[in-house]
Amino acid sequence: MRIVIVGAGISGLSVAYRLQQRMPMAAITVLEQADRPGGTTWTVRENGFLVETGPNGFLDTKPTTLTLARDVGLAAQLVDASEAAGKNRYLFHGDRLKALPGGLGEFLSTNLLSWRGKLSLLWERFRKQRTETDDESIDAFARRRAGNEAADLFADALVTGIYAGDPKLLSLPACFPRIVELERVYGSVIKGFAAEAKKRRAEAKAQGVAYERPGKMRSFADGLRVLVEGVTAKLNAAPIYGVGVRAIRKSGDPQHPVWRVEAEGRDGWDADAVVLTCPAHQQMKLLADLDADLAQSIGTIAYNRVAVIALGYRRADVTMPLDGFGYIAPENARRDLLGVQWCSSIYPQRAPDGCVLLRAMCGGWHRADVVDWDDARLLSAIRAELRLAMNITADPIFHKIIRWDKAIPQYHLGHLARVAQIEARLAQHPGLWLAGNAYHGVSLNDCTEQGAVIAERVQRMAL
Repeated sequence: MRIVIVGAGISGLSVAYRLQQRMPMAAITVLEQADRPGGTTWTVRENGFLVETGPNGFLDTKPTTLTLARDVGLAAQLVDASEAAGKNRYLFHGDRLKALPGGLGEFLSTNLLSWRGKLSLLWERFRKQRTETDDESIDAFARRRAGNEAADLFADALVTGIYAGDPKLLSLPACFPRIVELERVYGSVIKGFAAEAKKRRAEAKAQGVAYERPGKMRSFADGLRVLVEGVTAKLNAAPIYGVGVRAIRKSGDPQHPVWRVEAEGRDGWDADAVVLTCPAHQQMKLLADLDADLAQSIGTIAYNRVAVIALGYRRADVTMPLDGFGYIAPENARRDLLGVQWCSSIYPQRAPDGCVLLRAMCGGWHRADVVDWDDARLLSAIRAELRLAMNITADPIFHKIIRWDKAIPQYHLGHLARVAQIEARLAQHPGLWLAGNAYHGVSLNDCTEQGAVIAERVQRMAL
């Protein structure tokens, strides 16, 4: 069987590797427009600083990425985020950093919320369960369950930290399906989290092991590039780089078509199955001639724009203890950045001895204009933000700026219905598959999970 995968990001690599395991006799070809694999998931080392150009790690709440890493022999290179990074996160609020509460005691003592706001949030346990099945924004859910004050503070911060989007536009069921399930099953999100934690503690006790809170952040000693290169190295055939795919066509029996992948300046590839894992806006262009309605539906998935600015400082020039993951500047704070990760406090070996590495994010749904600023203006703005939030007045000894014009897919209201429509239309094209972070989750775990799912479906089709 001939299988062509378009896109060598983590989704495409996952599909290719899992297909290779399931179908060792298949001829699998991976095509990539860039000159390297990984897409936004990549790591660069400059002047002793280790900089992630996109994601900073993955959570262990889903097993797929950990399993993939172990399957390709990378278990020994895994590193955990520091305990401080797991426990301490900060919010830019009232022109300074304030710790986000990590438990009930901290929640009761925090001055991020008034007592009225705290009581409203605690009352979530007793609020009436939603019975409507239509879509709901993250903002509407937070106001309904926790009250306006908590929604203004925490919903905005949560969305900024993960999607760099607008909580009034983003769909809760699409972005956080687990939250919807907790309300459905337990009638309350707080009750649901408590019940699940109790269950995990009981299971740990029964197994005679210490209870560990889920959600540990992980990466690799030399960054996420290790995963990308590790999976790539295990493929029977290396991806073909510098391939500008221009169209996908089919011919022959409609139920068992022969697929044709056409590319600029190349002969093209015939295939029995094609998997598109490139970003949605590229999928739209490739499918425009094959199925205009399908392409149009895919094209409605919006993306934001993000700039990543890495800055290295001498440790002596940063007076803060950097005892955590970093901080978020929510949209309602009206700042020029989305947040700052304290990278050298999260994972080891991110900066030379005596130095620290910070990574600022700018742009997002509300401030896309910032991404267009030239390097000098962008760097000046970030330094001003760090001066205000962290009292850093010294010049950085290192900086690197990465811009992503199509960064994070935005799962706006109606996303699940949109995906269902896309998948229904896709069913009219046997042998064509869509994957990537535009449909069923934006995290690394979501991408590796979808890779495994698509591989299983392609194998099932071949049987």
